Amino acid sequence: MMQETPGRKFKVCLVSISLAKGGAERSCAMLSRMLTGLGHEVHLVLLTDAVDFEYAGKLFNLGLQKKENENTIKRFFRLKKLRKYLLKEKFDFIIDHRPKNDISRELFYHKYIYKDQPRIYVTHSARADNYLTAHPEKFVKIANKNLLNVAVSGHIENEVLKKSGISNTATVHNAYDPQWSEDGGTIPESLSGKKYILYYGRIDDGVKDLMFLIRAFTFSKLWREDIYLVLLGEGKDKEGLKEFCSQEPSKEFILFQDFTATPFTIIENALFTTLTSKYEGFPMVLTESLSLGTPIVSLDIVSGPSEVIQSRQNGLLVPERSIPLFSVAMREMALDEKLRTYCETNAKSSVKAFSMDSIALKWDNLLQHAT
Repeated sequence: MMQETPGRKFKVCLVSISLAKGGAERSCAMLSRMLTGLGHEVHLVLLTDAVDFEYAGKLFNLGLQKKENENTIKRFFRLKKLRKYLLKEKFDFIIDHRPKNDISRELFYHKYIYKDQPRIYVTHSARADNYLTAHPEKFVKIANKNLLNVAVSGHIENEVLKKSGISNTATVHNAYDPQWSEDGGTIPESLSGKKYILYYGRIDDGVKDLMFLIRAFTFSKLWREDIYLVLLGEGKDKEGLKEFCSQEPSKEFILFQDFTATPFTIIENALFTTLTSKYEGFPMVLTESLSLGTPIVSLDIVSGPSEVIQSRQNGLLVPERSIPLFSVAMREMALDEKLRTYCETNAKSSVKAFSMDSIALKWDNLLQHAT
């Protein structure tokens, strides 16, 4: 249980597309709990009606008012309610977690929705056009009028925000919840008694490169050792990847599991978790998995892995996107019990700095000094 800090207490509005499915959304939900735990008054504004993750505070769900095939005029009147809400509530801070991928939309928020409002933007991805739009030179002018621009990794702050010309920046990593192990869900019957390697998250091959992971698993021949690959989550490419897997010689050892908001027992029982994304921000799989004592085998992509994983201490970092190299790392972590046990032993202590208590204090410190 977080203790209230002695500083000022603020009225804070968190804005997010939803509180479902993705890491940015989980991060926003967790921030609502952290700030509430520190004694701040928290409101959450959702643009889409989807809530999977535990949150704290007052919910203003604009998604409930969203109609099918909403046109521009109807969307304007729906968002006008957000403007009225912000004016009525008089927040000390608006912390915006939305992707920023359309300059026209961002100009609309800047000149109308957030006009004269004290705002902080959070950048969750290392891919610049996801959070700086396709016109960064225009977006930078907006961002430099924010109170602050928070990056979820040091790479994003230094290589994306600062290099684009955004000056008022800070890094606050995503947190993990130390209480997960107390209520982590159950192992599905389909996984009971099995040895498995785990991917969990959004099933989006264009970003997560799950086809690479599947090919590396097949190449590793771990399935001949009765070790399974489990893909846990939902997304637009799930059916296509199932079809792809049906043609692989390892097909009987590739299992798809439905999304669950409490995957933590599944994570805890994995031999290790994997990350093969083309880009990320600060993938929560890193700290979540390690906090449960489960090592990581990850590509050393920009933004995230190298800030958490110490190779051969709490996981393995693979230096290039090579199926043979990644398959070797998978085999080593799966079959070298001495290495895996050593990484398991170090896992929890390696991510203490990313616990909710630690990250909550960083956010509180930023708010205390942002005005």
